[in-house]
Amino acid sequence: HLEENMDKSNTVTCTAPVNIAVIKYWGKRDEELILPINSSLSVTLHQDQLKTTTTVATSRSFQEDRIWLNGKEEDITHPRLQSCLREIRRLARKRSNDGDPALDSTCLSHKVHICSVNNFPTAAGLASSAAGFACLVYTLARVFGVEGELSAIARQGSGSACRSMYGGFVQWIMGQKDDGKDSLAQQVEPETHWPELRVLVLVASAERKPVGSTSGMQTSVQTSCLLKHRAESVVPGRMAEMIEAVRRKDFAAFAELTMKDSNQFHATCLDTYPPIFYLNSVSQQVINLVHRYNRHYGETRLAYTFDAGPNAVIYTLQQHVPEFVQAVEHFFPPETNRGQFITGLPVNRVALSEELKQAVGLEPMPKGISYIISTKAGPGPRVVEDPTQHLLGSDGLPKKTV
Repeated sequence: HLEENMDKSNTVTCTAPVNIAVIKYWGKRDEELILPINSSLSVTLHQDQLKTTTTVATSRSFQEDRIWLNGKEEDITHPRLQSCLREIRRLARKRSNDGDPALDSTCLSHKVHICSVNNFPTAAGLASSAAGFACLVYTLARVFGVEGELSAIARQGSGSACRSMYGGFVQWIMGQKDDGKDSLAQQVEPETHWPELRVLVLVASAERKPVGSTSGMQTSVQTSCLLKHRAESVVPGRMAEMIEAVRRKDFAAFAELTMKDSNQFHATCLDTYPPIFYLNSVSQQVINLVHRYNRHYGETRLAYTFDAGPNAVIYTLQQHVPEFVQAVEHFFPPETNRGQFITGLPVNRVALSEELKQAVGLEPMPKGISYIISTKAGPGPRVVEDPTQHLLGSDGLPKKTV
């Protein structure tokens, strides 16, 4: 009888984006509520290249809450997953108790089935928790008829997930309150504000993070004096400068702040005891390439930033993308052909000048970078209207294609 019961079910599918911080979040003041020791700022990437898709179905025929991630059933009792489910259900109950006629209160007692997939390999070491939890919370909110401030709920799944609730340029305001009610994400500018900005993800390895960010930042908070100094004395000024640079579309200021902040984040990792090394020799070579490239042109055309792993994310303007991609191909000769090496937004082929090769003067590192994702800033989470795109079938189980 599952089929007929599913007719009364409520199924919603949404997508949510990845974000890349330019002012880094590292360190919590509250592990449970996920409250940060400093504010942060990120750029939301376009979902055509990187996204999480999540389907949530409710039905009275479901026996229990269940979740499938990238085709494999996972443990629904994970504390952060439970926080998000609990918060959304609490808000839905509150709305139905307040007598909201728009709310179908029958689904409140129903169990949920959740199915989520990423359109990028988790093995690439691209953080998927931000997009994943943003998508989960956004989709659950649609299913349960919850509106309003959702970033604080996403934050309780994964800190950086609160920033994926918006498109464009987003700040996560650390907040002051113990209950975390004022620790929220806020859009600084939409993705349409700076259309020339481009993002290149240089995938340096398909290895797992050496140290997970959750445990890594815990150790940093406990042992790094530099982290304390960073949170109290450096980040507040940088946040103000970064917001100003974004508003003015001042690439040089944006780029310099981005690189300095990435470097300081990795310095706090080295200042952690025992130290944490996220950057490898390929990462260091990318850093050298960027600085020598900028120096050659006598202006800041490129910025790098690195998260808790060796992949580089490069920010630049559209007109510089073809030449820089060519430089990456030259200094990190790939084993694959160009079509496989560069994915996402198309990049025109250009010739590299001998002057640039000479000026950079680095020894090539074959196969150092496995591939490049070419993308740009993009919008926040979206509902997928086409029901054929649902990841769960009419039986409430993942479709075979997933």
